[in-house]
Amino acid sequence: MTGTTRPAHPTLEQLRAVAQPPEVRSRKNAEHWTAELYLRHISIYLTSVLVRTPISANGVTGLMILSGWAISACLLIPGIWGPLLAVFFSQLQLYFDCSDGEVARWRGTQSPKGIFLDKIGHYTTEGLIPIALGLRCLGDFGLLGRDPGQAYFLLFLGALLAFLIVLNKAQNEMVHASRALAGMDKLPDTAAAKAVPAATLVGRLRRLARFLPFHRVLHSVEMSLLILAASVVSVVAGVPVLGERWLLYVMVPAVLLVNIGHFVAIMASPRLRK
Repeated sequence: MTGTTRPAHPTLEQLRAVAQPPEVRSRKNAEHWTAELYLRHISIYLTSVLVRTPISANGVTGLMILSGWAISACLLIPGIWGPLLAVFFSQLQLYFDCSDGEVARWRGTQSPKGIFLDKIGHYTTEGLIPIALGLRCLGDFGLLGRDPGQAYFLLFLGALLAFLIVLNKAQNEMVHASRALAGMDKLPDTAAAKAVPAATLVGRLRRLARFLPFHRVLHSVEMSLLILAASVVSVVAGVPVLGERWLLYVMVPAVLLVNIGHFVAIMASPRLRK
């Protein structure tokens, strides 16, 4: 089927064959770990609805971006309902993130602009969540008057966490940009292309890190779930934003270590070698 002869009302089997080919389902790093667990099984139904409408693939990406921004907005709502809504929007963002590519593949409209918009969505979403967490940790803006030192420190930690999370994501983009500028081919999305020699110290440390894959919690879904869990701790303890503050205190040094480990792993791997 070509882009001009594909049916306006495709069956799920027709959609899956084009929108979810094996090379997409098998991508190691481009797919969220929940993709095979449930995401791709459900997203095809959303895509089935979207391809029957005039909305473009980039328009679906726009919905993904708005869903991502809604996560941070919800975290500013006091109490448990804010984090609950944030988790809902984080899941909605995942489905739109799957469907925008599926719509593009079905219509044959993949483009660099779509990839760019997708990255804008993820970078801004995952950069805004820590800032919203810092604002949430104030409890109320009256803290700025009562204890400005603590208030500014919490805001600083939120901003620092946002920077570290974006930096960690950017390291992968720096690898692709460096290879392109050096005239090298695109890095394959396989484990072998990014493997660190097992016999080295970095290789051993990376194997140990698999038992505590903290880097996975730097995505919007996982961060939203962590903030919800921290909010539950605050409710149980009867102390507003207690859990959220401790989460912020723990995440900043942890994400700093993730960045250092990521940098060392990149330098020790074959990714930047001709």
